[in-house]
Amino acid sequence: MSSSFDPNTLHTDLFIDGAWQKAASGATFPVENPATNEVIANVADGGPEDARAALEAAGRAQSEWGKSAPRERADILRRAFELVIANTDRLAAIMTAEMGKPLAEARGEVAYGAEMLRWFSEEAVRISGDHTSSADGNTRIMITKEPVGPCVLVTPWNFPLAMGARKIAPAVAAGCTMVFKPAELTPLTSLALVQIFREAGLPDGVLNVVTTSSASSVVGTWTSSGIARKISFTGSTEVGKILLRQAADNVMRSSMELGGNAPFIVLADADIEKAVDGAMKAKMRNMGEACTAANRFFVHRSVVAEFSEKFAKKMSELQVGNGAVAGTEVGPLIEQKGLDKVESLVDDAVSKGARILTGGSRPEGPGYFYTPTVLTDVPIEADLMTTEIFGPVAAITPFDSEDEVLRLANDTEWGLVGYVFTENMDKALRFSAELEVGMVGLNTGLVSNPAAPFGGVKQSGLGREGGKIGIEEFLETKYTAIAV
Repeated sequence: MSSSFDPNTLHTDLFIDGAWQKAASGATFPVENPATNEVIANVADGGPEDARAALEAAGRAQSEWGKSAPRERADILRRAFELVIANTDRLAAIMTAEMGKPLAEARGEVAYGAEMLRWFSEEAVRISGDHTSSADGNTRIMITKEPVGPCVLVTPWNFPLAMGARKIAPAVAAGCTMVFKPAELTPLTSLALVQIFREAGLPDGVLNVVTTSSASSVVGTWTSSGIARKISFTGSTEVGKILLRQAADNVMRSSMELGGNAPFIVLADADIEKAVDGAMKAKMRNMGEACTAANRFFVHRSVVAEFSEKFAKKMSELQVGNGAVAGTEVGPLIEQKGLDKVESLVDDAVSKGARILTGGSRPEGPGYFYTPTVLTDVPIEADLMTTEIFGPVAAITPFDSEDEVLRLANDTEWGLVGYVFTENMDKALRFSAELEVGMVGLNTGLVSNPAAPFGGVKQSGLGREGGKIGIEEFLETKYTAIAV
């Protein structure tokens, strides 16, 4: 299998009612390789007219698709899983070109996304209800589950295949039709995934895709339509709040996977080697451009020197470069704005007393690169303690007591994930219970798993994706009273 792709084989049009088509306006927008600043392709720039056509197609298809056999939906997802696996290298190469992550990591994302398809292919035939008698014995109570209806799916740029798969798969399994807006920065991987669903036999109108440089005009058309019954969004808390306000006008079901500010806590009794390994996974997955990325490293004062030294050494040894080149471990950030933000956060922390143990610079040459960075003695008032970094920067702050670190860890508007390293089970369970997050990694830096519910609390979101409850986000509960 080749780790490259022919740009001429890329799909760059909108996909509406089973057909690839140009934007009504004829407009396009460029997609750039963040490692080279070269344009890979020009993609159809959809607008409100295209958005309406896509949603109307989803609305027309909903009735028949909602009545389809669960086994039919399961088989389509299983075929899509097999096609994704068979096209791993091509999908990874497209992803690396438009998003920047190293090929090895891109292949890992393809595998994770494929597992979402396989997981929900198995959940499609396990949608269940209930049947019982009322307390007075006069009524039979029948509870059934039905598809919510046409869904709006909006995905971010950092995991272009996995996030698409994580939303499309449960919607397909539940019998919902969809309108899908991929991120402007990384639409090519999403469009390749859509083609795979077409090849897997998904009926026309079930999945419709509008790429656009004006997300608000397209998504706003969908949320105000009255046709769409649910929105599932992954992205920033700021945008999520806007979409929730829009969804409220039509009382749409809403799933929001928003920002994070993950604490990474190393207690005094932690296995330091294990903690450093976990820190590398929690911080450097996707160059730190992940909502689950460890943001604030709280390390007990008795082990902070050892942890910091070993962590900085590993970070300094990472190979930075174009993700398409063999041996690269850290690719570029996605765009200039993200690079400027990371540099500004580091400069602010240093100006307030933080010390740079490694990194803290931009390599010369094209691309949006930033060297893996470890800061120590980071004061609580540094901006990066209250801002999602989204880059390869680890900020270490020492602490003295468990009560202190729990207070610091929970002192944030976000609550997606927290990481805790300790060899004491009582402490592990205490931190798991008291951290105000939706997910906890105990002695591990990786929490994402198709079999587990993914999501947060507070301003990190609403609802869960994946796991046994992931399909519930796309189902309505109906109660039928039967007289006896």
